[in-house]
Amino acid sequence: MHQASSLKMYALHFTHDADDANDLVQDTLLKAITYYNKFKEGTNLKGWLYTIMKNTFINNYRRFVKISSFVTKSDEISSANLVFSSTKNQGESKFIMDDIKNALGKLPDEYYVPFSMYFEGHKYHEIADHLAIPIGTVKTRIHVARKLLKKNLKPYDNGVKKPIYAEAD
Repeated sequence: MHQASSLKMYALHFTHDADDANDLVQDTLLKAITYYNKFKEGTNLKGWLYTIMKNTFINNYRRFVKISSFVTKSDEISSANLVFSSTKNQGESKFIMDDIKNALGKLPDEYYVPFSMYFEGHKYHEIADHLAIPIGTVKTRIHVARKLLKKNLKPYDNGVKKPIYAEAD
């Protein structure tokens, strides 16, 4: 129990949100279980778990940034985006992250798996080898996943990013 509370405190250091910290701890433990064969006897378990957590958080952040950037149409920051950026708060960020998680959750596995592997930094050929499918199929599935995500995140693609929960105006 002490190990889990220590992990949660470390997760809070990254997320600043109890629910997100719980998700990060869960993701960390799931990866630790999945890759237990990579743990070397005599290694500091706590340090190993902390490293997994830090890398998981960084990868999730990078994925969020990449997903956000492919929804944005312009490299320039418009005055509307500046207003949005300067006025948004943590609550709004949570809704946005929830919308992204929901959009990702709607992807069928055949698109989600190659898409998530790609955004975790895997190369096309690595994904193709791992899934035992042709590289062209990998590229197609990632392309289709992007299109589906863009469709599901349409409210954010109109210059001023507006959370999906605000559609009922």
